[in-house]
Amino acid sequence: MTKVSIALIGFMATGKSTIGKTLADYLGDDYRFIETDQLIVEMAGKSIPRIFAEEGEEKFRNYEIIVCGKASKLKNVVISCGGGVVLNRANIKKLKKNCHIVLLKATVEEIYKRAIKNGKRTRPLINNEYPKKEIERILNYREEFYESSAEIIINTKNKSIEEIVNEIIEKTKVV
Repeated sequence: MTKVSIALIGFMATGKSTIGKTLADYLGDDYRFIETDQLIVEMAGKSIPRIFAEEGEEKFRNYEIIVCGKASKLKNVVISCGGGVVLNRANIKKLKKNCHIVLLKATVEEIYKRAIKNGKRTRPLINNEYPKKEIERILNYREEFYESSAEIIINTKNKSIEEIVNEIIEKTKVV
């Protein structure tokens, strides 16, 4: 089966939503953009920080499994996956059936600058006294998961949105 969808993976603030929306727009009316985190918010009826605070990370990851299963069955979508999707191999296995898995990479410094813009309270995993150290710690832990899950790896450093979108199209050959 030809893969017709694209799943963007990577740590928080690597540009998955921005790149994903632009990519879906570029691909035209046949494509739409979805975010696993937004689907989780809709399913749970509450924000991600509230899910973490009231139900914990384990329950959030359970929502993630359900959402990845649903998203993996859709055709002609660009999916912005939450940063922790790669922690469960079942999520990636499901997504790989119909999606090209593209990893967007950024440095700890770039991630910190982008993530902190909206305030650390919007990002439960870095809502602590030392968010930059926490980004580095989590990124180091997850790096192997990201790289082993990806079919295509794109370093976003010093690249425009258009350059990244063009690189994804060129490497996935969806157009």
